[in-house]
Amino acid sequence: MTLTWSPRDRRFGVLDALGLAALCGFAVARWVPVARLPFWGCTLRKLTGWPCPGCGLTRVADRLAHGNVAGAFEANPLGAMGGLLMAGLSGWMMLHMAFALPSPQLSLDDREARWVRRGLVAAVALNYLFVLLHTRFPHLLHG
Repeated sequence: MTLTWSPRDRRFGVLDALGLAALCGFAVARWVPVARLPFWGCTLRKLTGWPCPGCGLTRVADRLAHGNVAGAFEANPLGAMGGLLMAGLSGWMMLHMAFALPSPQLSLDDREARWVRRGLVAAVALNYLFVLLHTRFPHLLHG
């Protein structure tokens, strides 16, 4: 794994775009009650009663936007970690554009990239197991 830093600049790159998207998403989650819209919700859960792997992500965004980190982790742990990462990117994007901070550039060799992919697959599987247990079998998690 190699981490390098770009020269100081204010060029708008991929990380800046992700940070701006996250900032917009958190603003919507903070001030627009999306979950109350009549068409909003998980179609799979409405039809079958079983959650999809992304169930809880609206609650994660809403809770993080309101500062409820523990509640976000309760709704969807992997989504909460992703949301915190995106919040960090939002902060970095603002600092980068204001002060011309250098951008991090991470490169992985093939072996490292394979392990990262395997880790992500395992994390998604474990997170879905948590979501299933939390929504369908809450008594197993809460005593």
